[in-house]
Amino acid sequence: MSDEWRTILWFTIDHPVPLNMPNAAKHSSTNVNNLPFSYTLSSIPALLKDASDTSLSKTYTIPATGSVPYPSLPITFPNLALYLQAALDESRKQSESSPLRKLAKMVQTCYPNDFVPQESDEPENSRGVSGLFKRVMGRGGKKKGGGGNEDTYDLVTPFVPDEWG
Repeated sequence: MSDEWRTILWFTIDHPVPLNMPNAAKHSSTNVNNLPFSYTLSSIPALLKDASDTSLSKTYTIPATGSVPYPSLPITFPNLALYLQAALDESRKQSESSPLRKLAKMVQTCYPNDFVPQESDEPENSRGVSGLFKRVMGRGGKKKGGGGNEDTYDLVTPFVPDEWG
C-alpha cells in the first residue's frame, strides 16, 4: 500500500457510435464518466472496467469543448502536454456542481502537494500544475534571472527534443 498515485493516460481514436446501437447516448462525447465508444470494440484493461472510480483507480474522459477541442493528430509530445494542461485549466474554471470539474477535483485529491491555487497574483502560480510536468521531465525549480523569452520558454516548450529523444 502506498499513498502515491501513478497517473496512466489511456488514448484512443474514437469511432462514431452506430445509430442503431442501444444506449448510444451513454457514449456521448460530453459524458466525462463513461469511456468512449471505441473502448467497447476491444478488451478493456482491468483498471478501466466500467470506468468506475475506485480506491485503486479514477477515470475521466476529456470532452471536446468550445475552448478545448480535441487535438489534431498526429500530436507531438509538447503539444499533448499543452492540451492536457488546457483541459485541466478548463476543468478548474467550471462550477463546483459541473461534471466537467471532476478532473480538477481528481488532480487536487491525488496530488495535493502539486496543487497551485488560482487566486495568486504570482506568474509562477498561473500555470496550474505545469510545474508537475516540469518535475517529471527534470526541469523544475526556480529560474536564475533572464526574463523575456527565458520566462516563457518552459510554458510553450516544456520538452526539449535533444534532451528527451
